[in-house]
Amino acid sequence: MRVLLAFDKFKDSLTAQAACAAAARALIEAHPDWTLDLCPLADGGEGFCEILTTAVGGERRLFSVAGPRGALVEAPVGFVSLEKIPPPARALLSINTRESNIGGFTVATIEMAAASGLALLPPEMRDPWHTTTLGTGQLICAAIEAGAGAVLLGVGGSATHDLGLGALDALGLGFRDATGKKISSPVPAHWPRIARLDGGVISPLPPIRIAGDVTNPLLGPRGAAAVYGPQKGLRPADLSRLDHESARLALLLCAHCGQSDALMDVPGAGAAGGLAFGLMAAARAQLLPGFELVAAWLDLDARLAAADLVLTGEGRFDTTSLSGKGPGAVVARALALGKNVHVFAGAVAVASSSSLTLHAITPQGIPLDQALRTADENLAAAVRRAF
Repeated sequence: MRVLLAFDKFKDSLTAQAACAAAARALIEAHPDWTLDLCPLADGGEGFCEILTTAVGGERRLFSVAGPRGALVEAPVGFVSLEKIPPPARALLSINTRESNIGGFTVATIEMAAASGLALLPPEMRDPWHTTTLGTGQLICAAIEAGAGAVLLGVGGSATHDLGLGALDALGLGFRDATGKKISSPVPAHWPRIARLDGGVISPLPPIRIAGDVTNPLLGPRGAAAVYGPQKGLRPADLSRLDHESARLALLLCAHCGQSDALMDVPGAGAAGGLAFGLMAAARAQLLPGFELVAAWLDLDARLAAADLVLTGEGRFDTTSLSGKGPGAVVARALALGKNVHVFAGAVAVASSSSLTLHAITPQGIPLDQALRTADENLAAAVRRAF
């Protein structure tokens, strides 16, 4: 029996790697003769750098950068050889380089959540008026200084809504008040003082690709502030003001960088509090479908085809899980191949079927905080019961 373990993270409790390991531990105890293929998933958020870098034998290096509220954090950058990235993923990256140079071409993998992520802050410090993507920009600079020929940035789990201005600050863009004085921290709380932009990002800048599955525009009822602001600490009474200031700064950035205002309406421009928009406007970054890229990078379809049994899961599996990414995409692809599929999740809100078996791993009556603390053992126990 060949089993594919393709878990995503269980938010606030288990990384994708830890979930795969817990399920594997339980299966090995019951069926030591089974062959296990561990394939942790990511779509641009937590685990993106480690999963992609490890999958192709790359190297991770830690850098000390500014966290979302300025305190220093240690965050990784992965360095991988372009020739080791599977051809379908290379095609999605669409990086122009001569085939003769592919062996010496390095791609840096970065997850913005490691430097500017919501999980880095306790609830009382979550406030999009004061959080910054400066550390993400510093990671990009570190990758460039280390010789990366291209940067692949995973966006997800953001604590910020600064339109990426913090990252652009690290990359060389300047911000001035009406008197010409430099504004050193372009967080939204300081936006009313910004009258103009100054200079530009470092040159030459390697290609930047942004991996994520958010399709929200920058502004409006489906924009970054309206949809994601509340989870970052935005009060409902402040939504209109933040969206208004976002529009003003976005127009300034488009004008300064010679970009069309229509960039604000591009699906995905609102990813990571507008980080995607800012990097598209000032650094000519390009958006990529996060899960599609990860699936190609991990050779997921071939691994599904080789499996007799597929186990997947995440913290909560509901109708939104079936929207085409993460475990939902694994389920859809596996069922299309006629595989036997089991989903394990902390909470389940869809029905099982003849070919899809769902398992809620959390025992009845367990408080949420306890369920989060014991997710590892709960997952292993559920897999033991099932097999």
